[in-house]
This record gives sequence, C-alpha cells and structure tokens, in this order.
Amino acid sequence: MATTGPARWFNPHERIAVFIDGANLYQAARALAFDIDYRRLLDVFASRGRLIRAYYYTALLDEQEYSPIRPLVDWLDYNGYTMVTKPLKEFSQATGRRKYKGNMDVDIAVDVMELAPHVDHVVLVTGDGDFKRLVEAVQRRGVRVSTISTIRTTPPLIADELRRQSDQFIDLAELHAYIARQRATEPAAERDEPIEEEEDDLG
Repeated sequence: MATTGPARWFNPHERIAVFIDGANLYQAARALAFDIDYRRLLDVFASRGRLIRAYYYTALLDEQEYSPIRPLVDWLDYNGYTMVTKPLKEFSQATGRRKYKGNMDVDIAVDVMELAPHVDHVVLVTGDGDFKRLVEAVQRRGVRVSTISTIRTTPPLIADELRRQSDQFIDLAELHAYIARQRATEPAAERDEPIEEEEDDLG
C-alpha cells in the first residue's frame, strides 16, 4: 500500500529541524483560506521523525505598543516552539501610508547553518527565493531540505528557483487536513494575526 499524507515526506529515523518564516506562513495560509493550528502543525513533524527543534521567526511592534501577535508568540513559546523575534520597523511612504518591515532572513540562515551538522532533514517553511543559496549550502553538508509553501495561488507563493533546489516541495494545501484550525477547540492565543508587513519579492 502506498504511503499517504505527511508520512510520505518524512523518515521516522530522521533528525528534523523546522524553520518557520511566520509572516510567509501566514500569507500562504490566508491565500489558501484556512487558519493554522500550531499544535497540530508541530505534531506533523514530531510524530513522523525525531524533531530536534522547531523555530518560529517573526517581527514585533515595540514593546511599548500593543502587538496583535504577542499572545500567539507567547503561546508558541510555551508550547514547543523556539521563538526568534526582532522589533518591527515602521516607515512612511510618500503617500503617507504606514508600512512595516521585519526581515528575518539572516536570522533564519544563521540558525539553519548552526543546526545543520546535527540533523538529517531541514524543513524551511517559506517561499522566499533568497533562500536558494542557503538550501545549496545545507545540501552540500549531506542534509536533506524540504520547503513548504504553495503553488495553488496565482501567482504561486514559492519562488521557482527555491522549489527546484529543494529535495522536496510540500504544498501547504496538501497539509490542510492535518494542520487546519478547528475553531471550537483552538487555544485562545491562536486567534491573533500578525501585522501586515511590507513583503520582499519572492526572487
């Protein structure tokens, strides 16, 4: 019988490390019209391999201001995720509209390279094409790399060069049944949404 679901993407004997670009994951899930249950998401990896670490990266408003994502960050921190945050930078456009910037690419790259010697499988939850070179570097160390994003949107939310470089691509839409939030049982903290950020192009 053919293996189905997440089991076909993971070897139970592999040491797995997961690196989640929070803003990128939120954007992909919103485009696919469902909300993430982060407890179920963690279980997808923890129940199908030896999960070493699951990092979640996000930018936050200054501590003196209310950040809508703070309850989610706190919940994740207490429930199995290693949180990496930085202040969200605010700037104004010529039109006077406020934009936010919180790029976590360097933080992700540093952590991936540091942990690569200790794992067999790196899972990058992002569609950002800037990570192609990082994937190449990790693969040269003998580590398998999977990326999670989606091509079920127009345009796709994963850069083609990143998808091609990865050892395997997992479409977030295929995980829907395993990680979608069930509103009746969700932790209250998971109802918060990230601030809309100014996103870089995929390439």
